[in-house]
Amino acid sequence: MLKIAIIIGSTRPGRVGEAVARWVEAIAQKRGDADYDLVDIKDFNLPLLDEPVPPSQGKYSQPHTKDWAAKIAAFDAFVFVTPEYNHGIAGALKNAIDFLYAEWNNKAAGFVSYGSIGGARAVEQLRLVMGELQVADVRSQVMLSLFTDFENFTVFKPHPRHEASVNAMLDQVIAWGGALKSLRSK
Repeated sequence: MLKIAIIIGSTRPGRVGEAVARWVEAIAQKRGDADYDLVDIKDFNLPLLDEPVPPSQGKYSQPHTKDWAAKIAAFDAFVFVTPEYNHGIAGALKNAIDFLYAEWNNKAAGFVSYGSIGGARAVEQLRLVMGELQVADVRSQVMLSLFTDFENFTVFKPHPRHEASVNAMLDQVIAWGGALKSLRSK
């Protein structure tokens, strides 16, 4: 079975990303077709990138980087749950991604985003980053609106139609994650 991380991409106090990620996880767990694990970047307490050697060299010196690398290396694919802050990626998520290189390579990624226009711009930026990290990002994505899927912009109440979008995205993540497995075994 593939191991898929559902990554909470915000560390902001009062964030709604955890509720969104838990909703994705609940839908995913009903499927029974992969091993899904919720990964909260907040739990790793990563400072601003503090490694003296570029991540592409794989020579991590900090204990927090080694812990983060071990966690990410264990997965075949990822679902990034990301807010859109000021038309872009949350700084904490970008920082967490930038700590590593090889641990991301030849894996698949899907996106669940939220924001005033569904987090579309954050995902567009993430797709560029994924390309550089040799991550195959899937076409299907889930876009949640702060206006229609949240009460008072804070209480997550997704429209039922989004469950089909989550399943479509997961179908693609599993297909691509499985296809890329042969590259990772070389």
